[in-house]
Amino acid sequence: MNLLVDGGRHREALLALEDGTALRGRSVGAEGETFGEIVFNTSMVGYQEIVSDPSYAGQIVTFTYPQLGNYGVNEKDMQADALHLKGFVCHDACYTPSNWQSVVSLPDFLASRGVVGIEGVDTRAVTLAIREGGAMRAAISTTDLDPKSLVRRVRESPHIEEHNYVADVSCKEPHVVRPKGEVHHRVVAVDCGEKAGIVRRMAEVGIEVTVVPWDTPAEKIIAMEPDGVFFSNGPGDPDTVPTVPETVRAILGKLPVFGICLGNQMITLAAGARVEKLPYGHHGGNEPVMNLLTGKVEITAQNHNYGPVFSTFGPLVPELSGGLTEHPESLLTWSRMHVAPVVMNERYGRIRLTHVNLNDGTPEGIQFLDLPAFSMQYHPEAKPGPNDSAYMFESFSRLMDGREDYLAIDVREGRRF
Repeated sequence: MNLLVDGGRHREALLALEDGTALRGRSVGAEGETFGEIVFNTSMVGYQEIVSDPSYAGQIVTFTYPQLGNYGVNEKDMQADALHLKGFVCHDACYTPSNWQSVVSLPDFLASRGVVGIEGVDTRAVTLAIREGGAMRAAISTTDLDPKSLVRRVRESPHIEEHNYVADVSCKEPHVVRPKGEVHHRVVAVDCGEKAGIVRRMAEVGIEVTVVPWDTPAEKIIAMEPDGVFFSNGPGDPDTVPTVPETVRAILGKLPVFGICLGNQMITLAAGARVEKLPYGHHGGNEPVMNLLTGKVEITAQNHNYGPVFSTFGPLVPELSGGLTEHPESLLTWSRMHVAPVVMNERYGRIRLTHVNLNDGTPEGIQFLDLPAFSMQYHPEAKPGPNDSAYMFESFSRLMDGREDYLAIDVREGRRF
């Protein structure tokens, strides 16, 4: 235990949830207190990529894997220059990492970046509380150790929907990331909280990426004459960034479009469809997703609390939807039928559901059939893995090449990274 490592020097800490749950533990990282929306992540590896993912802005992350920090922290796996998560919760943190790439321990890294954390708590109990109570506010404190007081203050704290976290994490100035080899395409990436791994994946398939701030006007993007436009992942409630769907709407039909996670939600809103908040979201590297075009199942990395409602895109086109005339109660119907259904959208014509989550039947990918655009809710760049869906960056390149079969690529035949 860490008490044997640090001689018990670490202060007591308290974790309090909106539902009244309060757990005592030890401070790990910076001392002080922090408030945010609490989520749990089920990944077994990749804690550095997770804590440096800008999509966690406004959130306190609970790790279900019991011990974190064994291989330390290095420079190359960072997904952003700064840490934007609100807090860190684990069962046991390692203070003496062992890995040739490690430059600092995870606890020291968190402390140096001002992230308040807690260890020594029953993370199973925290996870069950979130699963049963849904997404809720929480706090970690090393100064207020009175459970009643901290729970009360949690209940008085702002909701994540009250703040535009995209504006906090987006780049302030444009910058260019170039591939090492030949440039096949040039893309503008609208940074809503983009992970560094996404740009690196694009560069690996010969895409030169100009990353621009989240509020860059569509006219300016179009004037740059890119081969395509990418809308990135990012934090918070999509309704807090209304200008981005307007930008998407102005670009759809003019240039090929690709979106990931929040980008998928922005494209959904641009099409006039609805985005809903999931009970406790998807956070982890073990979510099974079926590609309805190939019938293949991909194990995916995910990080989101919001997702599209497929039925709100429009009515089904029966002849392209296995003969069904009404939306089924569960999207798992389509995975059982091995059918990628198509709806008729008022704004953009035919839109196809391409990917379905096999755990809960939520939509994971859409494809516009009458203009060049597609998006997915999960993270094909992984970082951390798995890498089953990395072919999506090749699909984007194929879309810009004008290939109609760009999404039907078999994962075994696509480029693997």
